[in-house]
Amino acid sequence: MAVVDFRVTGREPYAGGALFDDVGAYEQVDGLLTFAVDPEHTGNRGIVDLDRATRDSEGRVRFTADFSVVVPVDPARGNGRALVELPNRGRRRMVPVFNRAPASAPVSRIAHPGDGFLFNQGYTVASIGWQWDVTQSDSMMGLNPPFAEGVNGQTIVEIRINDRRTTYQLSDRGIHTPLPIVSLDDPTPVLYVRDWEDDEDTVVPREDWSFAQETASGVEPSHTHIYMKGGFEPGKIYYVVYETNSAPIGGAGLIALRDVAPFLRAPSDHNPTPGKFEAVYAWGVSQTGRFLRHFMHLGLNTTEDGEIAYEGILPHVAGARRGAFNHRFAQPSNQSTPIWGHVFPFADLPSNDTLTEESGGLLDTLRAANAVPKVIYTNSSAEYWRGDGVLAHIDTAANVDLPEAPGSRSYLFASTQHGPGHLGQSRTNANDGSGARHELNVTDYSPLLRASLVNLDRWVMEGIEPPPSMHPRLSDGSAAKRSVVLETFRGIPGVLVPDVDRLFYLRTVDLGARSAEGIGVYPAVEGDYYPSHVSAVDADGNEIGGIRLPDIEVPVGTHTGWNPRAPETGSPEQVVPMQGTTAFFASTRAEREQSGDTRLSIEERYEGRDDYLARVRAVAERLAAGRYALAEDIELMVANAAERYDAAVGSIVEAEPQPAND
Repeated sequence: MAVVDFRVTGREPYAGGALFDDVGAYEQVDGLLTFAVDPEHTGNRGIVDLDRATRDSEGRVRFTADFSVVVPVDPARGNGRALVELPNRGRRRMVPVFNRAPASAPVSRIAHPGDGFLFNQGYTVASIGWQWDVTQSDSMMGLNPPFAEGVNGQTIVEIRINDRRTTYQLSDRGIHTPLPIVSLDDPTPVLYVRDWEDDEDTVVPREDWSFAQETASGVEPSHTHIYMKGGFEPGKIYYVVYETNSAPIGGAGLIALRDVAPFLRAPSDHNPTPGKFEAVYAWGVSQTGRFLRHFMHLGLNTTEDGEIAYEGILPHVAGARRGAFNHRFAQPSNQSTPIWGHVFPFADLPSNDTLTEESGGLLDTLRAANAVPKVIYTNSSAEYWRGDGVLAHIDTAANVDLPEAPGSRSYLFASTQHGPGHLGQSRTNANDGSGARHELNVTDYSPLLRASLVNLDRWVMEGIEPPPSMHPRLSDGSAAKRSVVLETFRGIPGVLVPDVDRLFYLRTVDLGARSAEGIGVYPAVEGDYYPSHVSAVDADGNEIGGIRLPDIEVPVGTHTGWNPRAPETGSPEQVVPMQGTTAFFASTRAEREQSGDTRLSIEERYEGRDDYLARVRAVAERLAAGRYALAEDIELMVANAAERYDAAVGSIVEAEPQPAND
């Protein structure tokens, strides 16, 4: 087994000893896992640069990862299944998301229990650090990676800012661990700038910037910062390409995910659980959902011993992308730079890419090894509006729907944004400071997410297949071009429609002759555009090509997966990644006519609040009957809709911080 040690750093009652239904109390155990892996093993050869790491006396490569597990105090009262989550940028998100913790709950070592959903179900919930560039702290989880020895080469850092500043750290978002420049005297680094996502690059004159940082004492040279005279321009996109000799092996995080599963299963002196789980499932959100797609593409769902690691996998809001997880100088937090995360294949089953003339499928390696897990993909509208979500199930270049893998399901949560919505969200994104022009999408899709987990569990444990996939299709007209869909929104007062030419698109990417080895030439050469489709919409602008919550089926407003940038953050014609919009209907016909709104008012649609909620309940019950939602969440969906109705007809809501899920 690859896990050779677990050093406990903390053990305490979870949530102050709270009791959860028939399961009772839980405890949380935190610590540090030590891995030792054979770089020559066939299962490890796909990890870039692992063969260049220092080895121990037995020829193995060692590294450590943060680990935390919340387990029933009486294991016999649990359900016998374990959930393994990948912390999103170091933050534990599974318990807050599934348990619907308050939006104001802080990121902390002990996750807020919310309504207790996961623990009432009896799950053991484990979190494994996998990301080397996380700044580790009591509340953040990461990986201490092995390093490739004697490596020097080119790397790229993307710079996107929302306020004018002169200094930026050489890391994604300027907040993660940087890769230092080799020499301040090196004349070869280049800084590029573009006005929008797919604009042409322009080289910034070398005399306008330097590797330095502005401090209280003045501008000082720095191996880990870049300095721009006059400041970087908000809303523009910069890329700096430079040489580094620091090569953490990012792919070690993929091994940590794989090998924590057999560790949990096997009872041992190191294992803080009794082990012997009937099934282990992996879940990731956004960045870590893309990580799960990368994990499956590399065929890593088999351990060094040839056993299956995970019976089920739930990638959430990952779209059709992978990520910067397994190449030389990988910076795992990067998501939008055109590199390995943007390349074919996108769909589970083999298909032909008409743009690159490549063939293959995401799960080909796992299928050859007979190690394909049950997979349920869940996405919001935002992954479609960023240009890639549709590629997982439609060949847009050939204009055909793709067949679905027999062990997979895919659900679009219609008219939602990247994270679950709630009233009173701040329009400033906590992750990167970007600001949205309009109020954010308030649709709470957590009931659909919870049902997806239950359906996956029943699929694995009882052989009960989940309900059919629900997403946009060409065959039934539920998929449409974004330029067509955007026309629907021009009749909504106060809503700025973004420039369709400046939306996000996925393009072919050429990373150079050694790209198959995980070694790139930057910036990558971007080629042809993959045509991008989203869900078609109804007359109100709400999506028809996915699972429609009561908020969408019986609406009091229009809900989108896009939101333009706030003008003060630059580039107001572009969209803020991952955020959506809710534009409530007018309360009365008179208000509608006065504003020029083309949508019917609330009073023209419903006979009052009771009539509205009766219709909501009927939709919620249909979703539960179809197993797209749980019967126990019918009241939650009704309560959510009631809250939105009250807000739409005039309630005032105080703003809360937006939870970070990217």
